[in-house]
Amino acid sequence: MRSLLVGALLAPALLAPAALLPAAATAKAVPQLVAVRADRQPGVDRLVFEFRNGLPPTRIAEYVPKLIADGSGHTVPVPGAAKLALRFFDARGHNDTGGSTYGAARRTYALPGVIQVVNTGDWEATLSFGVGLARKVPYRMYTLTKPSRIVVDFTVAYRTVPVKAYFLDLPREPKLKAVSRPVVPPSTAHGALQRLFAGPTAAEQAAGLRFVNSGATGYSKLTVTNKVARVYLTGKVKSGGATFTIADHLNATLKQFPTVKWVKIYDAAGKTQRPGGNGDSIPESLEP
Repeated sequence: MRSLLVGALLAPALLAPAALLPAAATAKAVPQLVAVRADRQPGVDRLVFEFRNGLPPTRIAEYVPKLIADGSGHTVPVPGAAKLALRFFDARGHNDTGGSTYGAARRTYALPGVIQVVNTGDWEATLSFGVGLARKVPYRMYTLTKPSRIVVDFTVAYRTVPVKAYFLDLPREPKLKAVSRPVVPPSTAHGALQRLFAGPTAAEQAAGLRFVNSGATGYSKLTVTNKVARVYLTGKVKSGGATFTIADHLNATLKQFPTVKWVKIYDAAGKTQRPGGNGDSIPESLEP
């Protein structure tokens, strides 16, 4: 009888510590993204996602025709000839107040392959990103520890040539400043526009460079015939009363090429004010 009483008295004491622990202490911490980096390594462009609290247990990477935002289902614009979608399950990139734990949701790189990386979702413990690439190339995704990292290596075995993208130089506004970008020949004008729409890198932004998109989300087509470049923009393009618009970026960036003397810019409806003849042209919506 004594042994039964002792057992009965001890049981609550043995159960109490676990029962009294808060849920946060008993649950396993969710991997949290703390940094996104990309740089050039021999033969590859390397993209790195660094986590605390270990690695997401499931990772998926695949080429897609377009990037879709988790939850809303909206298309997420990203410049590049190829788009890679990345999804990390049982992971997050925000803190308890909803702020980002890894920095900017969209970042540009002046690399031969990786043009831009953009967040496409962070909800229901699924963290998603899209990568805009100069070309569709083989890639390898693997993990590293100490610290915990997911690495994606993109094979860059093709030749590039330098071109210029012209951005607004805020310290010298309204002047433009040229920055060098690697593009894949022979479509150098097309490559220059991809880099232009990607905008400045983080370092260039810190130096005061900006891209004024005037509501454009990208462009659907570029043609060059008889020294006339025709650019068909996407999105709700408008000047907003400003005298400096996306037309200034496009004119400077395209006219660096000897095959281009005039630039005609079209809105999403395919309209420009002077479609025929020699001379520059903009849609009415870009007038101040």
